[in-house]
Amino acid sequence: MNNMFKKLIKGGMGQLAIPLIAIALLVIFNLIRDPGFFFVGISHNNDGNIVLQGNLISIINGASELAVLAMGMTLVTAACGGQDISVGAAAAIAGSVLVKTLKSGPQITGGKVLLAFILACIVAMIFGSFNGTLVAVFKIQPMIATLILYTCGRSIAYWINGGATPTVSSPIISAIGSFIPGIPVPTPVLIVILMAIIFKLIFRFTSLELFTQSVGINGSAARLNGINSTFIKLLSFIILGVCVAVAGTIGVSRLGLINHETLLLDIEMDAILAVAIGGNSLGGGKFKISGSIIGAYVIQMLTITLYAMKVSSTDVKAYKALVIILLVVIGSPVFKDRFNKFVNRMRGDKKGISEKGAAKA
Repeated sequence: MNNMFKKLIKGGMGQLAIPLIAIALLVIFNLIRDPGFFFVGISHNNDGNIVLQGNLISIINGASELAVLAMGMTLVTAACGGQDISVGAAAAIAGSVLVKTLKSGPQITGGKVLLAFILACIVAMIFGSFNGTLVAVFKIQPMIATLILYTCGRSIAYWINGGATPTVSSPIISAIGSFIPGIPVPTPVLIVILMAIIFKLIFRFTSLELFTQSVGINGSAARLNGINSTFIKLLSFIILGVCVAVAGTIGVSRLGLINHETLLLDIEMDAILAVAIGGNSLGGGKFKISGSIIGAYVIQMLTITLYAMKVSSTDVKAYKALVIILLVVIGSPVFKDRFNKFVNRMRGDKKGISEKGAAKA
């Protein structure tokens, strides 16, 4: 344990220090409060399939949409130095397109589900391109540019299905939102793992990670080195569009219907906070996708903990805000700088005491 913390503070707090410490503190707190909080059991669902259950499963399953959105939000933040506040509304649009396509015929087959998902991705990417064009081409600050879709996005979702909230009844959709028969792990968790692997492969076999960080740190210098800053910023919004479609698909599949007013409501702020808690600078530059994923689980674990403590739903947001403010302040450059100075001063004092003891001897 000591070696772990030494690695975290060596040369300054590592980028993953804050989310990992937050996870550790929440785990310790819950184990003290309720030793069985993280117990994972096996049961049968309504379809008779063996599934895993427990608070831990609820945490990693419930954070799936947020984790997927946090991955895409990280790229936008790193490249543009700003955030997309329209992801919830865009997910409602993607979900509406998904349901509209699924309801276009009498039977929902695997091929139709795949087609519906592809169309949802295309529509979400188009809206992502719209946001990206405003930011990359017209140089509008990301939060202002995405405010347009944030304002009107759910109305567009409303128009797509004529103001209705149609249901979709299909074993395939149910499996996407809950469990695949024979696999006890929730499907949304598997989707998060798949998305993380895809991002890892993209970063491994392309220069997207390097180019994104370069553009975020200094766009002018990146251009002088032959990097198309406009394209990289636009691409980050398009990739976020795919993440939006995936999150919207999970959300619709969980409920078996599309409700444009409530689907992933207020998830924008949680996605931004997941990026911040993950140790990523909200001003752009260096980033870690893994940090944002952990940040999403921190937020969900905090939420489940508060509900387990019988905190009312109206008070949960206030308590979350207090804890998240603390985490963000701890992860701020000012705090890190002062923490590093404190650690170095303590090391210097210990070294001085050792030298004095050796001299006396």
